[in-house]
Amino acid sequence: MIKPIELVIFDCDGVLVDSERIAVRIQMALGAELGWPLTEADVIDRFIGRSRESICEQIAQRLGEEIAAFWWKQLVQRHREAVDAGLEAVDGLPEALAEITLPVCVASSGSHEKMRHTLGVTGLYDRFAGRIFSSTEVSRGKPAPDLFLHAARQMGVDPAACAVVEDSYPGVQAARAAGMHAFGYAGGLTPAERLEGPGTIVFHDMRKLPNLINEQ
Repeated sequence: MIKPIELVIFDCDGVLVDSERIAVRIQMALGAELGWPLTEADVIDRFIGRSRESICEQIAQRLGEEIAAFWWKQLVQRHREAVDAGLEAVDGLPEALAEITLPVCVASSGSHEKMRHTLGVTGLYDRFAGRIFSSTEVSRGKPAPDLFLHAARQMGVDPAACAVVEDSYPGVQAARAAGMHAFGYAGGLTPAERLEGPGTIVFHDMRKLPNLINEQ
């Protein structure tokens, strides 16, 4: 049974930092270069919110493991360069964080190294330091609930008392599978209808998140 919220678990890319647009652009470019043309919708559906293992498995099935490894190496390098060139926090996120009084943490499909970089560039790292969890710490990435359940355990909070803020289809699926409150941020790339589902509140403005949490 869902309980009053005691912990807010944030996804990172597309929720805290506006990096998904960068990732989609790079994935489309790599697909064109390496023999798998992808539209923006293709990238969002196949890759956004998923772990490295899931992404590389899909590429390997299509192009082979050697190209998949090269693809990922290029993605990491180009993404880092683009982040350094001007990554910003998601619009309205700093204001939302200032109003949220509950404990918060981060649980992302990205690696710790990637999150240290993106959260560092945007000045958010210290806000979450010591409370950052990666899918590299669990056996299954999103849409499995493992990462969010791991974060809840580490934070000492009942999953039913956790709220997850996600911007991807696999992310909201994972939150629902974990038995948590789900908030689907539709101000990014994933269409609102892809985030809708049982126990999920879909919203478009990050500034509205504190009030939505308080109403639960």
